Amino acid sequence: MRQIILDTETTGLEPREGHRIVEIGAVELVNRSLTELTFHEYLNPERIMDEEVIRIHGLTNAFLDDKPLFAAVAQPFLDFVRGAELIIHNAAFDLSFINAELERLSKASKTDYGRIEDYVSGVVDSLKLARRLHPGQRNSLDALCRRYSIDNSHRQLHGALLDAEILADVYLAMTGGQSSLGLESHEAHAHGEGGEVPRPLPASRPRLAVLRANAAELEAHEQCMAAIQKAAGGAVIWERSSLG
Repeated sequence: MRQIILDTETTGLEPREGHRIVEIGAVELVNRSLTELTFHEYLNPERIMDEEVIRIHGLTNAFLDDKPLFAAVAQPFLDFVRGAELIIHNAAFDLSFINAELERLSKASKTDYGRIEDYVSGVVDSLKLARRLHPGQRNSLDALCRRYSIDNSHRQLHGALLDAEILADVYLAMTGGQSSLGLESHEAHAHGEGGEVPRPLPASRPRLAVLRANAAELEAHEQCMAAIQKAAGGAVIWERSSLG
């Protein structure tokens, strides 16, 4: 399974008012493991941004002035996401901007680029998933980082690639998977560096009390499992094992 975690930064909130994308960031997951493949571009929006917007992502008009236009990166971007499942926090926002850029490019080049949905296998909105898992709670990216103990202290400003990397950790935590390959920890143990030295278990251990889930807890568990299964498109390990 190939998934792309995607985020954008823009000049404003509404593409129908002429606002444009100024940054695209994306990271790749294959079989729920982060790879080293990323896509990252700053873009010249061909318009002036307000100071209020600049304070959000820190990208100034002067910085973006010599950056490529969307038309120059459109094909590499589409090739990067082609065939993958997109995972986006508040997907409707990012999709509307990407599709507006593709529509503008189609008119200028007289070539039908279609919509981003035409290139991918599907779209998962991690905000909708979070709202199903945590109804009535704050489900912003920062709030989810706090809930799942994911370090985002280096996120002083919004940034498309940084937010995509953080969202990858959040998404994997929400859907019950590991959030990294754990290579550093593995190498440290292999070289005898870091980590604790294993201690043998005592010959006799006290009996541990068994606390069984009550009816409400079991129902909540089933709802959580159903949400994870829906987000995974039905491809979950426990269903396959039960068929055996």
